[in-house]
Amino acid sequence: MKKTAVFAATAALTTALLAAPQAGAATHQGGLHFGALQFDGPGADLPQTNAKLNAGYVDPHNNTRTALQLRGYTVKTASGYLYTFPTFTLGAWKTVRLKNGQGANSSGTVFQKKNNFWLNNSSGSLTAPGGTKKDTCSWRANGRGSTTCH
Repeated sequence: MKKTAVFAATAALTTALLAAPQAGAATHQGGLHFGALQFDGPGADLPQTNAKLNAGYVDPHNNTRTALQLRGYTVKTASGYLYTFPTFTLGAWKTVRLKNGQGANSSGTVFQKKNNFWLNNSSGSLTAPGGTKKDTCSWRANGRGSTTCH
């Protein structure tokens, strides 16, 4: 009888450990949120080129089962730089890369058409048209110039 009890306890503990998230594992945030973020592109900032401007980006990610219309959503940095999405549909489970410089918008990439670096080493927020914050992310120089916000 003791062997059955020990086996049952071991099985229950094993099931609980396998079901529990691993320590330190990041959970994937639901809804619309920031994903990857490149706040400091590789190489020197100067001379400033469109390629260097576009090396900085933020990836809003739609972690829902339905497409989202992003018109009026904003990405704003702590230093006050603001991007407002035009009419843009982000598909279910999809990501759009918001780049800083010039380029032609597509289903996976939109461009701010700015001529300056905007993400700097600080923080940012993703806000719905009515003012509801969907996500915030803070970052700082980490030797890579990038982070994952969720």
